Formats: sequence, structure tokens, C-alpha cells
Amino acid sequence: MKKITFILLILPLMLSAGDSIDKAVAKHIAGTLELRHQIHQYPELGNREFKTAKLVADHLRNLGFDDVQTGIAYTGVVGILKGGKPGGVVAVRADMDGLPVTEDTDLPFKSTVKTTYLDKEVGVMHACGHDIHTSVQLGVASVLASIRDEIPGTIKFIFQPAEEGPPPGEEGGADLMLREGVFNEPTPSAVFGLHAHSGLEVGQIGMTIGPAMAAVDHFIITIKGKQSHGAYPHKSVDPIVMASEIVDAFQTIRSRSLSPLEPSVVTVGIIRGGERFNIIPSEVYMEGTVRTYNPETRDKVEQRMNEILNGITMAYGGSFELNYNRGTPATINNPELSEQMIPTLKRAVGDENVFMMEPVMGGEDFAHFANAVPGMYYRLGVVKPGTTSGWVHTPTFRADDSCVEIGVRAMSNVLLDYLKSVE
Repeated sequence: MKKITFILLILPLMLSAGDSIDKAVAKHIAGTLELRHQIHQYPELGNREFKTAKLVADHLRNLGFDDVQTGIAYTGVVGILKGGKPGGVVAVRADMDGLPVTEDTDLPFKSTVKTTYLDKEVGVMHACGHDIHTSVQLGVASVLASIRDEIPGTIKFIFQPAEEGPPPGEEGGADLMLREGVFNEPTPSAVFGLHAHSGLEVGQIGMTIGPAMAAVDHFIITIKGKQSHGAYPHKSVDPIVMASEIVDAFQTIRSRSLSPLEPSVVTVGIIRGGERFNIIPSEVYMEGTVRTYNPETRDKVEQRMNEILNGITMAYGGSFELNYNRGTPATINNPELSEQMIPTLKRAVGDENVFMMEPVMGGEDFAHFANAVPGMYYRLGVVKPGTTSGWVHTPTFRADDSCVEIGVRAMSNVLLDYLKSVE
């Protein structure tokens, strides 16, 4: 009875706040789309988001934010917006970095930027929708700054660099932001984020309660043998044969060493060896990724990889080196927080437009934030009905402008409703 009474009391306040948000969204959407076009047209790679960070910081300062901090984890920006009423603290995060992908769309604001990545000239593109994430969050900043007198508490706006990973040899991303104190003074009691989804239409939102995205590990292997003429294989210790058997054997980790009910992926994405058709090389280079949800499964996969590598190379008289790097942990949406905020999402976009989605094996370093405080991360539909979009991380990925307004409205309501619930 107490819970029902609380909902009945707060519902008129939420509806009133929703009206204020709708009016503010209509006022600020044109300017927000201009920001989206600029961010999309001039993308920057991780830890190099200098122009994007300046655009973000300038916008927050122009809105009269109480504090704007820059240079966090290289190029990160944090803005503090204090409401007109006392209350709690909530954080919202958007990532700013692009990818080394050459854009292949007909957007009038398409990227033609080129840069050097791993000693190669590459195109740069917002092929994962981070321009949508950043512009939506800038729009939310505009909307909530305009109604700050209605806000009970403080909102910490986090603009993160290097979600796709920092350049080799550098640190970066959410983990570095946390180590540099991004959740300190003030400390939020919850954090929210969203991601563009090319499998959902504009107006639709996808939610997963609990495990949502997998832990991301990265391995590099060197298989060492003995070089010989290709016509005299008996004088070699062939690393290509060893590598071939290793690739096959790695697939038995998933099929024979783990429960069939436990999600996991072991993928060899690069295998490289040899310089000439008639020479058996001395080494083969292998590189790939492991995706898991359960920490014990993560341990088991690494253990079995070592055992397989040791067994196969020993049998042939070779050796190996394995560099296994544990990256982003699994993204787990806090169940209580998610259940609490789903009604807000349904009110913002309609009951029929909020879909429950299965967990996926992709990774997301929002997980670091959601491990520090309760977090909720949802998917924003970006495909204009009747059209198609390339998948994320491809040259033909495109997000329609109309998704920005939906994103701004949904996240603005989520943040305001959450703060009202902890007054």
C-alpha cells in the first residue's frame, strides 16, 4: 500500500516534469542537431578527441554549468549541473571517440577525415554512433540546464574518451577516468548511459536487465618453431602446422571444457606467418579475443588456452609465448535500478517501443562505471523506418538525425525521475 501511495503522489510531478522536458527539447533540438553534424563530420580517435572535447566544454560553459573540468584521462570532460532544489547526485556518460574506418554514406555531413593509425593512413568515422551519444548528452545538458530550478539534486555529465580503447602503449577510457577521480566530489549514487543500435528503429529503446554485454579480453600469441626449406619439412619445426591445430583446439574450450549453458567466445582474428611460398617460417603470430560473463569462466578459458598451447607446441618440439590481457569487465545492468527506470522509458517513448533484449557478446567499458555504482545502460534505435543501416563498425553505418530528439527526451526524463525518487 505504501509503494502504491508513493507512486500516486509522485506521478503528477513526473508528468509535469515531462511536459517541461518536452518543451525544452523542442526549443533546443535544432541546435543539438547542428552539434551532431559537426561532431560526425570531424571525428577523432581515442585519446585524441581534442576538438570534440573543446566543443563539449564550451557548450557546457555557455549553459552556465556550475563546474566544467577538462583533461581527465587525456581528453575527458566532466560538467556539474546543480539543481535548484537539494537532493542526490546522479551521473550520465557519453563516449566521444571515433574509429579508423573510412565512411561510405551519402550523409551531407559525412566524414572525410584521415589520420595515421598504427603507421597507416586511415579514414576516421563515427562508425559506432558515438557522435549520437555525445550530441544526445549535450542536448540533455541544454534541456536540464533550462529547467534547473525543477531539479532536486546534482547531475554529473561525463564525456569519456577512448571507449574503443586507447592507442597501443597508452592508458585510457572509463577505467582511467575512475582512477583519476571522476566519481569523487560529488559521488553519484547511480550512473546511466545509452548506445546507438542499428537493429532498432528510431523511437524504439532496447533494455536488458542484469548481464548485458560481455567481458572483453585480448590475447597475442607467438608460436616458435624452426625454419627450413619447404622441400625439406623434416628439418623444420613447423609453426604453421602448430598454429593450425591450435586454432581448431581453441574451439574445444567452448564445446568441451565449459558448460553448454555458459556463454563464451574464443576468436582468433589474426594469424600471420611466413615470407615466401617455399620457406617454412620460424614463427607464427596469432591474435584474438575472448568474451565471457562469468569470472570463473574467464579464468577457465585462459587456463585451457595455456594448456592447449603447451601441449601442441611440446608435441611438435616448439614453444610459445602468450600475452593474455584482461580488458573491460562484463556490463551488468543493476536489476533494481533497471526495474525502477523502465516505466520512465515507457512513458518517454511509449510502452510498445521499449523492448527487452538478450545479452550480447560485444563489450562496453561503461562496465567500469557500473561496477563502481549501480548502473543502467540501454539501446537507442537509430534507423529511420523504411531505410537500412550498416552494422556498427562498418563504413555504411548511419544513424538518422531523428533519433537524437528521442535520445534527449528519454535520458532527460530518466535523470530527472531518478533524482525525484531519491529526494
